[in-house]
Amino acid sequence: MGEIIKVGMADLKTCTEPDSLTTLGLGSCVGVALYDPVTKVSGLLHLMLPDSTQIKNNQNTAKFADTGIAELCAQMNKKGAVQSRLVAKIAGGAQMFSFGSSSNDIMSVGQKNVEATKKILAKMGIRIIAEDTGLNYGRTIIFDSVTGKLRIRAVGKSDTEI
Repeated sequence: MGEIIKVGMADLKTCTEPDSLTTLGLGSCVGVALYDPVTKVSGLLHLMLPDSTQIKNNQNTAKFADTGIAELCAQMNKKGAVQSRLVAKIAGGAQMFSFGSSSNDIMSVGQKNVEATKKILAKMGIRIIAEDTGLNYGRTIIFDSVTGKLRIRAVGKSDTEI
């Protein structure tokens, strides 16, 4: 078992086997784990918002689905990953708070993050092979670069692997 590398909010990291990647506190944020099963190059993005073009002062590429996924792929390619082999597992995108009508844009950021993530991955030709998204609870995830499994922990729930 290798090192467990922490990925912060609006952050991304890459690793190779035997290391793992983890991020804490995915509420409306989405964790995107990318994996090249041949080279075992792995990447994890903790994105906060769907679209960098809607925000001023958006220099942090890892904060957004559109720029974060592209940057994660670029960093993985530098480590030997091949984009056409990449597969994705995603988690998060919860609706953490409910104040009456759920049609409020501010309250549906989790759903928008998931939709943007799926759209960008499809556009890049990266297949999502598993997901644990939505609902109303936060998640902590750990991605294992040896096995390609994503472990999901949530308060009051049993750990799951996808």
